[in-house]
Amino acid sequence: MNKPLAYLQEVLSSYGEDRKMANSIILKMHETRYMSTASFIKELNEEQIQFLNHSLPDEMNHALESEDFPRLQQLNEVYELL
Repeated sequence: MNKPLAYLQEVLSSYGEDRKMANSIILKMHETRYMSTASFIKELNEEQIQFLNHSLPDEMNHALESEDFPRLQQLNEVYELL
């Protein structure tokens, strides 16, 4: 798994099992070995894209506040492709 997707999986894992959409995205990551972040994004459905568009800005802001710049960079790469 590439770095941006690994960071995305880590973030989504923190949503817990009650987050059905987060789990569906994680499952998609595990079902197919994506060679690039772009190929993964192309496989997302509209609901999953909307979920990430809503969730990732908060996660990136949290990474910025905690000065976790590698995480911020990797999550931003995913966000830009959405």
